[in-house]
Amino acid sequence: MISPAAAPPIKRQMILPLLFCFSFLSYLLRMNISVAQHLMVPQLGLSDVQIGAVFSAFMLGYSLFQLPAGICGDRFGPRPVLAFAAVGWVLLTFLTGIIPGKVVKGAFAAFVSLLIVRFVLGAAEAATYPVAARAIANWIPQRRHAFSNAIVIVGATLGSAVTGPLIAYVMQALGWRATFYVSALLPGVLAIIWFWQIPGKTTEDQLASSEGYVRAPHAVSWWSQLRTGSTLFLCMSYFLYSYVMFIFVFWLFKYLTDVRGLTVIGSGWAASLPFLAASFALPLLGYLGDKLSAAKGILRGRRTVAMACLICAGALLFVGTATMKVPVALTAISLSVAFLFSTEGCYWSTAISLGGRHAGAAGGLMNMAGNLGGVVSTIAVPLLVGRIGWYGMFSLASAFSILGAALWLLISSSAISDAGPVVQLAAISGAEQPLDIYRNV
Repeated sequence: MISPAAAPPIKRQMILPLLFCFSFLSYLLRMNISVAQHLMVPQLGLSDVQIGAVFSAFMLGYSLFQLPAGICGDRFGPRPVLAFAAVGWVLLTFLTGIIPGKVVKGAFAAFVSLLIVRFVLGAAEAATYPVAARAIANWIPQRRHAFSNAIVIVGATLGSAVTGPLIAYVMQALGWRATFYVSALLPGVLAIIWFWQIPGKTTEDQLASSEGYVRAPHAVSWWSQLRTGSTLFLCMSYFLYSYVMFIFVFWLFKYLTDVRGLTVIGSGWAASLPFLAASFALPLLGYLGDKLSAAKGILRGRRTVAMACLICAGALLFVGTATMKVPVALTAISLSVAFLFSTEGCYWSTAISLGGRHAGAAGGLMNMAGNLGGVVSTIAVPLLVGRIGWYGMFSLASAFSILGAALWLLISSSAISDAGPVVQLAAISGAEQPLDIYRNV
């Protein structure tokens, strides 16, 4: 038996930065096609409805594999699951650029190939947030869960902010295929760093048998998550939230060019503004969620922040899409997206609390529901725009945001209090004590 001091230590200070990078790159790789479509669609002979179906293929693969990814994270640990996933991102992003129109010819063949490749890429990216939740549950004390999850989601918002101008410039200079080749470079580097920095399952087993460490059982009863009413209400709320959020992820660039009349480069920069605003708001409101939770109780604090943000997001979206003045519209939409994303820390920390020992499975279940909302959103947007226009489509999204806020009232604090503890498996670098034991109290 080895002592904690002798065991290979985890560099705790690396956990959040690396999870941030996984989140950043996952959004860069999913959003690059929303900009590349500007030249890709006419060159390949696709329609807006077809490219919407391609977006949805990614979301469908991403949604269906959330729960399996969360279970794998609980079973095998964050190290191998995220490293393996990132290697898949490299290959599939490269294939997105080279297969349609080169390996396969014709509009229909290009459409089918994109459906398949983007579905598999979605499946590969499914591990990102459930396994990040597992890592946070393992190695970060509960009192910092909302803030820690917010920092991970800042990676998504900054990735979303960078994608517009970066991909627009690459596309203008090198063509739309190059946007995928450039995007495919970084995940491989991240996979190597993650695998090198984070201890594997063997180390966790050794630490679990050492003095002061207790290993959580590997068995994952994800079915128990489905039987919890509070988990279902959280999932329903996240479904509605994600429906709205993915409108901005996949369709904001097109809205700015087609409706607001901005240039390709101008739309790239304008599309980044909401996500930059969200990047500033997320950690602040995640920190506020932790503070309110400490003062008013775990659920009450998180519910207060989440509901306020969702209601403000819905109201600002309605105002921003109704005005004819572009600067006012961009300001209102940017603030709407900032408030919308700022609920993420509360959603994910609540999923961890509800899941207890099965935090990865609970996070996967919630994110599966959310991304099914994204599937519906990416399919529905072009159809709704064709029938009721952009303003009508955005008005419906505003209503969904406010309804998502109301569903937080149905989540029970007793469900959080009864959740089992998630124990810590890893030592702080240079310390002889384990991290704080995470208890849902």
